[in-house]
Amino acid sequence: MPAARPEVRAFVALGANLGDAAGTVQRALQTLGDTPGLRLVKASSLYRTAPVDATGPDFINAVAEVATTLTAPDLLDALQAIETAEGRERPYRNAPRTLDLDVLLYGDARIDSPRLTVPHPRMHERAFVLVPLAEVAPARVDDGAALAVRQQPIERI
Repeated sequence: MPAARPEVRAFVALGANLGDAAGTVQRALQTLGDTPGLRLVKASSLYRTAPVDATGPDFINAVAEVATTLTAPDLLDALQAIETAEGRERPYRNAPRTLDLDVLLYGDARIDSPRLTVPHPRMHERAFVLVPLAEVAPARVDDGAALAVRQQPIERI
């Protein structure tokens, strides 16, 4: 019998701006915890933000810390399955969405593949990622990055 994979701490950004966005993000958090190979460790508060590089209604955002035995590509597959179950469509880049789940960090791994880049390449530019990430894992947010996004409007709800 093969040895069990060790758990890795990963951080996932959640966002939605169509339909009942807050309800969708809360359901996605529950689904994360119910997904085989994933254990929800901690979730941030929900935050409201205006779209960045996108159109449509305001987003509801959060960050979840998960412990996972999934590989990073398998984690991405699991997240995309949750998005699909919530009706996610990708008609064009940065289209409004029922649910968007992104791998921000996967342990201390650095991954640069056609499907997945970790750490997430734009996470340090976005208050809607850094503010909830700082809530669940303050040591993972660089002071300089937090300072750089402080002018971006974000509201805890």
